Amino acid sequence: MDAWATATAIAAGRTSAVQTVTDALGRIEERDGELNAFTVVVADSAVAQAAEVDSGSRGGPLAGVPISVKDHVWVRGLSATNGSRALADFVPDETCACVERLINAGAIIVGKTNNPEFCYRGITDNDLYGLTRNPRRLDRTPGGSSGGAAASVAAGMVPLAVGTDGGGSIRIPSAFCGTYGLKPTFGLVPKLPGFRGWPTLSVTGPIAGSVRDLALALSVMAGPSAHDRLSYPAPAADYLTGVSAPAGGSSGGWAGLRVAVSADLGFAELNADVRASFGAAMDALSDAGAVLTEARPEPIDPCALWDSIALPEGFASEEPLLDGERGNLVGKDAAAIIRAGARLSAADYLDAQHLREGYHTRWARFFTDFDVLLTPTMPVTAFEVGRLAPATVNGAPVPESFDAWCALALPANLAGLPAVSIPIGPGNDGLPVGLQLMGPRWSEGTLLRAATAADEACRSSRG
Repeated sequence: MDAWATATAIAAGRTSAVQTVTDALGRIEERDGELNAFTVVVADSAVAQAAEVDSGSRGGPLAGVPISVKDHVWVRGLSATNGSRALADFVPDETCACVERLINAGAIIVGKTNNPEFCYRGITDNDLYGLTRNPRRLDRTPGGSSGGAAASVAAGMVPLAVGTDGGGSIRIPSAFCGTYGLKPTFGLVPKLPGFRGWPTLSVTGPIAGSVRDLALALSVMAGPSAHDRLSYPAPAADYLTGVSAPAGGSSGGWAGLRVAVSADLGFAELNADVRASFGAAMDALSDAGAVLTEARPEPIDPCALWDSIALPEGFASEEPLLDGERGNLVGKDAAAIIRAGARLSAADYLDAQHLREGYHTRWARFFTDFDVLLTPTMPVTAFEVGRLAPATVNGAPVPESFDAWCALALPANLAGLPAVSIPIGPGNDGLPVGLQLMGPRWSEGTLLRAATAADEACRSSRG
């Protein structure tokens, strides 16, 4: 069951929170030895909190639902190492505001999940906790940086996970693991208290087993917080109405929506199987009543602009740790990425932010004509573990440099836009392919409604 059905069943007395949490812990024990999704499991406290739900002393829309939280995200009393041996002993005494809201809504944390060191990569591996594997195929990566979070959902260990996304880190593993992921509008969900890395790019959001779970989680997590000055009051929105029932096979889910489609945004390479799966999904959506228009903003590869912001922000955040007394504990790859930010001055950084304003404006203008833009989430399916990048994309070699192969995900981070990834079917190797839905700022309600309709259409087309 997804989180929505789980919470409903517990509230109706058809199952107990203790049984639900015990089952989740049993699945973790059964599967995590081969997956390595979790860095910390808190069985005793989870069962104790579940007992509070069953006794009626703890309630809320997520009462009794077991969740996982990415290692990077702070939870009071649980280690938050950011995947680094240099932070192996760090235990925060504060909880990230949006996670506190999930707890107050009755969700029960069963553990923390793995991420690459400082969340720098689109795979999940580090010197402290090791390699996380994809539940769909153990020889493949789950993606990253929220790879442990997506693996915990895909393996059925929890129905809902908390991840972060500064350059695709919710959407990459959602596409690779066949889960559902939401990168919210920048500022919609508070991400502090927490680590300071990528302060103008990264957001916190949910990974789940259904679109309606994304909506349910967002309805709890969203809203400004005094802990995070970059969290903003958003326009009033109902995230649940459009996802609480399927579109019924009609065009109802698409009614009034202006939907643009672009397989590659004019600059990205795609593997042939991803392009074919995307095309089949667009046929299914069209058959279900969506009116699709081939359109995209001006084709500008976002990688150089993203690097010119992400690298100096990472340097400012992690360089003091690298040069401190525990700097020798920082991994070689992470250290190289940190040092790459040193070559950019404060003037370079401010120039990049100025260019970013123009980039954002182009996307904002595009979304005056369209409500939703559909693209593949990733240009490839999950590649082999032990690599930092796919060997090739569409036959062209891919250098194992900073994650340029994730370029389809970067516009949403640079422009602060919401984006949802849903699974749309297998590629040639049987692994999931993701569909990305993007929209203008604060349009999560529309995107979740469209994602529900798209999910139904793709499921129906597969029989």
